[in-house]
Amino acid sequence: MSGNCAAATLRTAARSGDGPGGFVLSRRVVILFAVACGAAVANVYFSQPLLVTMGHDLAMSPALVGSVVTLTHVGYGLGLFFLVPLGDVADRRRLVVAQLLLLVVALTVVAVARTAAVLLAGMAATGLLAVVTQTLVAFAASLAPPAGRGRVVGLVTSGVVSGILLARTASGVLADLAGWRSVYLASASLTALLALVLYRVLPRPTAAAPNALRYGQLLRSTIALFAREPLLRLRALFGLLVFAAFSTLWSSVALPLSEAPYFLPHSAIGALGLIGVAGALAATVAGRLNDRGLSRRTTGIALALLAASWLPLAFTRSSLWALFAGVILLDLAVQAVHVTNQTLIYALHPDAGSRLIGGYMVFYSIGSATGAIAATSLYTAAGWGAVCALGAAFSCLGLVLWAVTRQDTPAPAAKLTARGEDTSGA
Repeated sequence: MSGNCAAATLRTAARSGDGPGGFVLSRRVVILFAVACGAAVANVYFSQPLLVTMGHDLAMSPALVGSVVTLTHVGYGLGLFFLVPLGDVADRRRLVVAQLLLLVVALTVVAVARTAAVLLAGMAATGLLAVVTQTLVAFAASLAPPAGRGRVVGLVTSGVVSGILLARTASGVLADLAGWRSVYLASASLTALLALVLYRVLPRPTAAAPNALRYGQLLRSTIALFAREPLLRLRALFGLLVFAAFSTLWSSVALPLSEAPYFLPHSAIGALGLIGVAGALAATVAGRLNDRGLSRRTTGIALALLAASWLPLAFTRSSLWALFAGVILLDLAVQAVHVTNQTLIYALHPDAGSRLIGGYMVFYSIGSATGAIAATSLYTAAGWGAVCALGAAFSCLGLVLWAVTRQDTPAPAAKLTARGEDTSGA
């Protein structure tokens, strides 16, 4: 019943003129956005369970194998800054389809690679083009009515969460059945199909884009937005800290699980992502809470849960149930903050939505990289307890930041208040 009500709300609001050309943003279209986002972002994470197999197949050294993940994430970070802002000046429909088709080419290059150099080039290109995920998030937010934007962003982000967490499981299963190359061939096929469907479903622009910025001006304006908008800077810091905590767990949790007393195989460790998909539920709930003007409270509760999640996680070596509880709490908290962040920053300047989300996601990448590097190094030096202490430190720092800024948090521009949009900030 609630799903039908949500769909009716979206359809009614879209018909009122919020979408371009009266485009109806139905629940089916929102789900299509979510599936496309999940499929695109999964390409960044497919390689993680496959590194050993790739290395053996292409006679790569351990150091060179490790660079597969590094180059993919470097490409993704560059795409966030150099490609995502194009959504503010280009036809988003054509931009999305073009990026997906180029992603098909990159995935095919990876699948047929016979040398390490070709593989690494293909992985870097895959990361660069996988940022179509963020273009789709901004596109969905632009089509949503202001009163239902949080719900739409939440539903789309649930697809992103699912893609990130299920990528390792899916790639492990496919690789076991048909080899690691089949993972990228299957993804290329799915991406091509999504490009065709999105080309047919997404709305065409009804008028020329009002933003006539040149490319250099576009990139400079992204930096200028951070200088001008205190709320954007604050939400970017929240994003950095929560994804540092997220990456602290997910980049290192395989290490204790592969050792005594568990000695779990890679497939079982990858299946842990199925539990983490509970975070997708937080994405949709947080979106509804933001539509009700409860972004400040949602952020505080989520950050408190994030800090609390490290208590059960600290008992991972003695209890898998404690690990499961901690994973659920952590993913719920991270996605609640993430959806709140995206909803608020998009509302600052809807005409600059791609630049806002792309710039914010750069901080996400910095946080993810920081957590991954610190966690793996700390595990080697001091063990799992030290990793949990690190994750708790990132989480508590976010909670302290929220507590310090919640009373004097800068609000979005006054024009948003006139629209009835949430201005509570933190």
